[in-house]
Amino acid sequence: MLTIPTLPYLDSALDLITLLFIFTLLLLSLLSLCFIFHLCFKSRTAHHLQHFNSLWTVRFLLVIFVIFWSFNELIRLPSFRRSYLYGPFPFLSTFFKVDGYKEEAQFCKVHVSVSLGFFQPAFLGTLLFLVDVSIKKKTPNVSWAIIFVLSTCVPLLLVQIFFLFSPIDKMLLPLPACFTSSSMVKIDKFGNKVVLCKYPLLSTVIFGAFAVTYFMWFLFSLWKVLALVINKGLRMRIYALAVTVLVPLPVQVILLAVSVVWKPDDSDFAVISFVVFLITFFSFAVGQGILVIKPIADSLATGGPCCRWNPHEEADGKNNDGKNDEEKNESVI
Repeated sequence: MLTIPTLPYLDSALDLITLLFIFTLLLLSLLSLCFIFHLCFKSRTAHHLQHFNSLWTVRFLLVIFVIFWSFNELIRLPSFRRSYLYGPFPFLSTFFKVDGYKEEAQFCKVHVSVSLGFFQPAFLGTLLFLVDVSIKKKTPNVSWAIIFVLSTCVPLLLVQIFFLFSPIDKMLLPLPACFTSSSMVKIDKFGNKVVLCKYPLLSTVIFGAFAVTYFMWFLFSLWKVLALVINKGLRMRIYALAVTVLVPLPVQVILLAVSVVWKPDDSDFAVISFVVFLITFFSFAVGQGILVIKPIADSLATGGPCCRWNPHEEADGKNNDGKNDEEKNESVI
């Protein structure tokens, strides 16, 4: 008899909303990939697109980091782990041997380490590279972008892994559990043990140190770009990008630090975790729209004049013709 598989059990309405947002972000990322590959194929016959297309690998990395972060957020949901570790769809069990809640708690460590140590810093590093390269006359080699991003996030990932997977509280100082613990075991109403993920305060401090450094660097890069941009449309786009990064990043760090006050089974903690997820979702979605979809769509729609922005040419154009500040908006932003 044919049976129809059921959806994963959801612990709360927030789990359902989180799944919907993840699905939306994955669809947006798929749309971004379609724009990127369409531009690649289009640039083979359209010579005016080839220079703009030189950064397609960097944009591809930006979208890939968002996709992996989205899948990583699924690990945080107990309903997802319960369905795909023990339930009717044991997909993850084919790759990871999970015998009980103690092994399941390792998924929470993986989630925290790669989220705060790799995917988010890598996305922000790629975004910063695209902003910096927008004011350069010559586009740097793609290998420099990869080196730049990896040098930004790999050391942070290694530090997160060290503090999460090594018994630091026994090796060095006896720290409180809120500094190192990334999960908590809860007994549900059916008597089953459920592992709930949380963010250790030590991981938040490490990510906060990165956030402070990145905040200053990104602010300086935006200041350099705004000093050269004349086009009003580009300035508005840069302002939107600034709000997308400079506002959510410190708010996320503050909320992560405050979340240690409550236990993962408290409703206040669930709300804070959802707000943190929503803030990151907003940054990733708007970042893709501004740095991937919008510039590619403009270049394809206008036939190439906006494929590459040169601020020096734009400044010269304004001196010669006041109308050029609306026509020459060639930019990677």
